[in-house]
Amino acid sequence: MGSTTIKSKAASVQFTDVSKVYGGDVTAVDNVSLHVEAGELVTLLGPSGCGKTTTLRMIAGLEMVSAGSIKIGETDVTKLPATDRDVSMVFQSYALFPHMTVSENISYGLRVSKLNTAETQDRTQTGLELVGLSGYGDRLPSELSGGQQQRVAVARALVLEPQVLLFDEPLSNLDAKLRRQVREEIRELQTSLGLTVVYVTHDQEEALAVSDRIIVMRNSAIAQVGTPRQLYEEPIDAFVADFIGEANLMDVTITELNEPSGLAMVQLGDMRLIVPGRGLQPGAARLAVRPNRIQLLVEPEENSLVATIVKCTYVGNHMEYVVSMDHGDWFATSTDVVTVFKAGQSVGVRFDEKGPVLLPA
Repeated sequence: MGSTTIKSKAASVQFTDVSKVYGGDVTAVDNVSLHVEAGELVTLLGPSGCGKTTTLRMIAGLEMVSAGSIKIGETDVTKLPATDRDVSMVFQSYALFPHMTVSENISYGLRVSKLNTAETQDRTQTGLELVGLSGYGDRLPSELSGGQQQRVAVARALVLEPQVLLFDEPLSNLDAKLRRQVREEIRELQTSLGLTVVYVTHDQEEALAVSDRIIVMRNSAIAQVGTPRQLYEEPIDAFVADFIGEANLMDVTITELNEPSGLAMVQLGDMRLIVPGRGLQPGAARLAVRPNRIQLLVEPEENSLVATIVKCTYVGNHMEYVVSMDHGDWFATSTDVVTVFKAGQSVGVRFDEKGPVLLPA
């Protein structure tokens, strides 16, 4: 390894009331304010067209804001072009030069910056080692697998020692097993080098796995910000509940509130539940229950619901069930792949104690 190491110049990112409007009437990002701490990995998550990639491109300077301001560290970069921002971006398509070797691709930005030859070689070698590609420097991109090409793209961004590293759907071209491996590598690099990373994906599992915090976007605005656990355990509304990790949504009635404890008594058909009230008032509400927090019983018991198994699917490490009842069809999973229920079988249904989450009606 050369005498050089990749240094982190991690800086924070601050959006204040940022909007992006195309053609005068198409709002891609609507009055967004957000803060990314230096050394933090924050993921922008949401369905196609929600504004997450436009937000990322505005950090990079590839799109200019229509209103509001952007700061990187203490510097207002709102009007600065991409070339004057200390930011590197890893694209979904890798964007490698096919006629250049791996080393030439990684060192391209350093050579454009007119860094001296010795340091360019040192940083390039260090970049290769960081992403596990020592010995691959003389190969062409066409001689590498998709996962290896993605690592080259990451190394090319890292050697520039940016204040902020941006990832735009970096794993979408990889198969499932490789996706998991590369996302772990990205997270490890980010943690060990203390990088500020803003990461865009529409894959909920990927976001939960890599992020310090997640910003869920919907219709060009922010729906909720939180840690992966906060978003999974305490979604703010039905959209977030269903988008992060899938949820069964059911209409319920809050019959009673216990003010000192903050707990609510909830009626769902013949079942009564006591759950955190989350500031809601008595009356109509919704309940979100994750599929893995629904318990299926051989026989209905006291304070359970009666259901019929409509569909059962074996997927290796767990079973997936669709159950039908008066309150609609619900999706449930079970890690018991030995004793399984069969389609048409009558079962009881109840929830894990920490399972159900109240949402506004």
